[in-house]
Amino acid sequence: MAAEIDTREAGDAAVEAPPEVPVRAERQKSLTIGAVCKQLEREFPDISISKIRYLEDQKLLAPRRTQGGYRLYAPADVSRLRTILRLQRDEFLPLRVIRQELAAGRAEADVSQPGKAPDARALRRASVAVSGQGALYRLADVLDETGADPKLVKELEDYGVIKGRVREGETYYDDTEREIVRAVTELARFGVGGRNLRVFRTSADREAALLEQILAPALRSRNPDRRKEAVEALENLAAIASHLKHLLLIRDLRKLMR
Repeated sequence: MAAEIDTREAGDAAVEAPPEVPVRAERQKSLTIGAVCKQLEREFPDISISKIRYLEDQKLLAPRRTQGGYRLYAPADVSRLRTILRLQRDEFLPLRVIRQELAAGRAEADVSQPGKAPDARALRRASVAVSGQGALYRLADVLDETGADPKLVKELEDYGVIKGRVREGETYYDDTEREIVRAVTELARFGVGGRNLRVFRTSADREAALLEQILAPALRSRNPDRRKEAVEALENLAAIASHLKHLLLIRDLRKLMR
């Protein structure tokens, strides 16, 4: 995500409209990437030109360009960007899932507004499906889909962040482990390695232990209906705990900017 900003992109951020486009007409219809950042920074303090460019690299945004190469964002582009950022912040969705949501017609109006608690449907969609591991993926497939470095995946294995399953001499990973690799690959762009992730694993282990303490009797019940309710409760509690952790992190990060 920490992509270099070339001189052309710096120009994008500095001017209100590129020189080869009529200024009056362009101001009414489109914004430069710098103007988009300024418009969204109140709701998304961590927004940056580099982040917007990264989302474009991931094929989530497609602003038009002038003959000089300047990006111009129409109101629909800005609305789409706001939707993406809210899905990341409020529903903790990975980019792959966000891409699917957008393709299915998810719009800004469907996403929770800032200041509102996420509704139960959003929490359920964002939660991890704890009732089963889902599909399994070969290492080669994980590397292809996430763009991860094989050395990074091995490092995650060594530090116990992920744990593949060996079948007939080949290693497989489930959906959750694949998304962990994807997330760590993005963090690796900032120099975060597997050894730095032990703090995340320790935190997750403690949260899992707390939720187990709350729901263990129901999860071990012989009554199938009660177990089913407990699994649903566990998924919702996991999503709520994740949302709380996100809010606490944002609060602490804001202290760094004071």
